Amino acid sequence: MALSDDILAEDDIEVEAVDIPEWHRKLWMRGLTGEERDAYEASRRQVRNMGTPQQELILVNDNMRANLIVKCLVDENRERIFTDRQAPALGQKNGKVLDRLFDVAARLSGLTDEEAETIEGNSEAVQSDGSTSSSPETSDAPSESSYDGSVPAN
Repeated sequence: MALSDDILAEDDIEVEAVDIPEWHRKLWMRGLTGEERDAYEASRRQVRNMGTPQQELILVNDNMRANLIVKCLVDENRERIFTDRQAPALGQKNGKVLDRLFDVAARLSGLTDEEAETIEGNSEAVQSDGSTSSSPETSDAPSESSYDGSVPAN
């Protein structure tokens, strides 16, 4: 087997058990894949005044915690619990719980404090260099996981 095959075969997505006493449950949070993280970050950005000298990149904060949590919250089989379309409903839950879950999802997905602050909109808007990218469409179906058949450790 080639080295690239060995690397691609590794299950390197971190999973962590999370107690949620407010929901009377223990669930699991998994980190995003590189592709999922890129799509999430792209969905948080929007270009304002495109094609003008005032063009700027702005950060979209609408329901950003729930939008990340639905992608990362999984059951004991590493299957997503929520679809992307359920993010608005999840966003209606206790903000303290969502904040706690968001922090775990961001950490497992490799979003540094600086990147998380940028996504949360705690930093200055970045001026665009004129390049644009379209945001990916959201899917109603949970994304595939790299589940290897084992139950996450407690």
